Amino acid sequence: MSIILGFFFTHWVLSAFAQTFYLHRYASHQMFTMSKGWERFWHLFTMIAQGPSFLNPRGYAILHRMHHAYSDTEKDPHSPMHASNVFTLMWKTKHTYDDHAYSRVETPKQFDLPTPSWPLIDNLGQSWVFRIAAGSLYAFFYIAFVPQGQWGWYFLLPLHWIMGPIHGAIVNWGGHKYGYVNFPKTKDNSRNTLPIDFIVLGELFQNNHHGRGTSPNFAYRWFEIDPAYQVCRLLSFFGVIRFKKDAVASEAPAGEAVFSS
Repeated sequence: MSIILGFFFTHWVLSAFAQTFYLHRYASHQMFTMSKGWERFWHLFTMIAQGPSFLNPRGYAILHRMHHAYSDTEKDPHSPMHASNVFTLMWKTKHTYDDHAYSRVETPKQFDLPTPSWPLIDNLGQSWVFRIAAGSLYAFFYIAFVPQGQWGWYFLLPLHWIMGPIHGAIVNWGGHKYGYVNFPKTKDNSRNTLPIDFIVLGELFQNNHHGRGTSPNFAYRWFEIDPAYQVCRLLSFFGVIRFKKDAVASEAPAGEAVFSS
């Protein structure tokens, strides 16, 4: 039992970190810089950590930039204000992501800014061969370590397969419906969902993030802690990343794009 729980917890944390650190703060907002070698490392790390639910950095970044520009309006690709439930929100997000990640539609230039690209990994990670192979490895792990007769543990398997979208749904649904506000001038429905923020490593400080779109620290008040930012500080100390001088805690008006070119 402890092996299965440890495996699930490890996958959850690594996948959440890949999403908030590499896809969100780096690829989408470019809050810090890193060498090409480290970029390749984190690109590969993201594919391995997310496994069958790997999200292409370009597709993720385009979707996220659109979200900031149109936050909680009908043009927002994943606002809970325009979805009847979390499942329809996930389905809408998937289709919009696929359109841009697979270049099925023309992306407006203001959202298609430079993002990390590694065609070999991007194409491999988005292939069904990889997704099925990675998902099968999780299944084989469960077959090997689930105690005999304890079949209930297998209900965790589907969560492994769609881990990335689950993290996104928690943030997009919870972070725009439940919690408190530090920055009312954002004029959207972003919230800080503090009680469960730790499960997505700081991502549920949505109101703070929308209010200070260039800040790599999603926490704002003394009692708020952004776990991923603390890791970023450690990586900065060791020279893995370098925070940008303009990545400051400035308030960003609602509807204004808060990402770098």
